[in-house]
Amino acid sequence: MHPDELSADERRLWDAYPQGRPVALPADPTPSADPADPQDPPDPAPPDQVIRAEVVAALLLGAHTANAPGDRPALRLTGARITGRLDLGFTDITAPVHLTDCRFDETPLLRAARTRELSLTGCALPGLVADTAQIDAGLTLTHCRLTGPLVLDRAQINGDLDLRDTAIAHPGGEAISAVHAQVSGNALCADLAVEGTFRLSGACVDGEFDLEGARLRAPGRHALDAYHVRVGEDFTCHPGFSAEGRLILSGATVGAAIGFCGARLSNPGDIALEAVDVTVARNFDLGLGLTVDGAVKLDGTHVGTELSFRAAELTHPGGIALSLRATRARDTDLRTRRPVEGTVDARNAHLGTLHDNPVTWPADLRLADTTYDGLAFPLPATERIGWLRRPPGGYLPQPYEQLAATYRRLGHEDEARTVLLAKQRHRRTGLPAHTRLWGHVQDFSVGYGYRPLRAGLWLLALLACGTLYFALHTPAALEPGKAPPFNAVFYTLDLLVPIITFGQEPAFAPRGTGQWLSYALIAAGWILATTVTAGITRALSRQ
Repeated sequence: MHPDELSADERRLWDAYPQGRPVALPADPTPSADPADPQDPPDPAPPDQVIRAEVVAALLLGAHTANAPGDRPALRLTGARITGRLDLGFTDITAPVHLTDCRFDETPLLRAARTRELSLTGCALPGLVADTAQIDAGLTLTHCRLTGPLVLDRAQINGDLDLRDTAIAHPGGEAISAVHAQVSGNALCADLAVEGTFRLSGACVDGEFDLEGARLRAPGRHALDAYHVRVGEDFTCHPGFSAEGRLILSGATVGAAIGFCGARLSNPGDIALEAVDVTVARNFDLGLGLTVDGAVKLDGTHVGTELSFRAAELTHPGGIALSLRATRARDTDLRTRRPVEGTVDARNAHLGTLHDNPVTWPADLRLADTTYDGLAFPLPATERIGWLRRPPGGYLPQPYEQLAATYRRLGHEDEARTVLLAKQRHRRTGLPAHTRLWGHVQDFSVGYGYRPLRAGLWLLALLACGTLYFALHTPAALEPGKAPPFNAVFYTLDLLVPIITFGQEPAFAPRGTGQWLSYALIAAGWILATTVTAGITRALSRQ
């Protein structure tokens, strides 16, 4: 391209490029488009603000080579309207590019390009295509408005990816596509506004992934698809973050913590947050003001320290609002702001030290094969039994055994026996009628062996009753000359205790009421002996 073919503004840019001097074109006196609306088209630029895309491409590809020693070429342009297609695909761009408050008529193409640094601030674009590009110093798109997709598939960014305060709109499609992108620094997306899907499945960010204050909108679709993403430091979606549509973090690996404190997630009637098989080195914080309209699914997730839902609000009526199946954490905090609306499914989970509050226990809590190392607030066993009985359905022994073991580790043996007694009573509800009858007998007599003192009290009461009656109504001796002296206490013991004899019972024969009383004492003795034996057997089997 010959310099004589350039306009005055293009000539200024041409002359400034070898030394990297900034070129600022005259400000547009007409009102600008609303920067908060990514779909508001840019206003036309005056003729003297126009820079042709072919001029920019020519400079970046070496058309102007008159460099003096010490020159550092760079493209630094402010306030221009760039017309035509800027196509830098499959090229090697050695100079840094800094564009401020510029407007593009057509989508820039940097597919498979290599550039040192690309920075766009306050620019308006119909999109940007930079898939498989290699950017050595970082990619900056701050305070920009894109009315089409940002494509970064398999791009390699050897610095930060900075999308702060940018608005990107591509409703019905992928507004940002960064599949398998590699970012050696941080992904800075604070206050990013996205209309459409933000897709970065398989991407790798060596530093922090910051989405604080970002707004993602893809109702009924995937608002964020971060399947199998790898983040070296924190994945942050703290206060101000909001999403309409499903967030997918399944298979993600995060080297530090994941945070959704104060965020708002909305995908009514479906999954709002899908984080299956996620590995987090430290905390997974889903509390402190998080509100979710939809389900949260964390099945198989491994959390290095604490999984927290403290002060969160989860709403998914009629379905599973929180799924923690096979989740692993060292500490789990389930003290939500109010009871979860929907089912909490923690089957096969290991929750470490569990923090909860009876006030916010969900109505439907599933704890089959759930384990925990301890309860931060053990509570009396009678209250905890109500916690176990919340899920609908049949009898499951493991939750009772787990709770009883927890009380034993704390040295509360009485509370453990209360839990195991409740277990037998729950088990009895599903048995046949005749078996339930025998269960009631065991419960009433010795509390299934978990109330051994009750057997002693029954024995003393029956002994006193029998002794008193037979002391007043002495039975006749079978052989008067050979019978030992009658003793009402030992005679009653002979009737009650089937495994020992004091020689009284075979020597005397009561009549009438005494005979029926002796039969009743013998039957009661056998029932007590059988139930005590059953209780001892259960105790030994637990050992």
